[in-house]
Amino acid sequence: MKVMRLTDDHPLPGIGQFVRMKQGRDAGKMGIIISLLDARYVMIADGDKRKFDRPKKKNILHLEPLNYFSDEVQQSLNETGRVSNAKLRYALNKYAEEAQADMLEKGD
Repeated sequence: MKVMRLTDDHPLPGIGQFVRMKQGRDAGKMGIIISLLDARYVMIADGDKRKFDRPKKKNILHLEPLNYFSDEVQQSLNETGRVSNAKLRYALNKYAEEAQADMLEKGD
């Protein structure tokens, strides 16, 4: 699975983008944008508490968009309109591992 940094050719927010929730009972938790409802709201899932079949509607002002997106999640949603919960969990775990490795490198 490929987790990529956001670049200028991928505007915020986007499908497959990683976000951290700033408000609500899920504050501090991570998720992936699985659909854009309009200019203000998106649907978020994490494959664990928030499964693909029951995503959370969130105001983009209550989210902290991260400069990463999952290419596999994005492709799966574009091709089939669905993504497996396992793929969402895997992408979030992969991101967490990479973020932790980056923090260790910066700490040296």
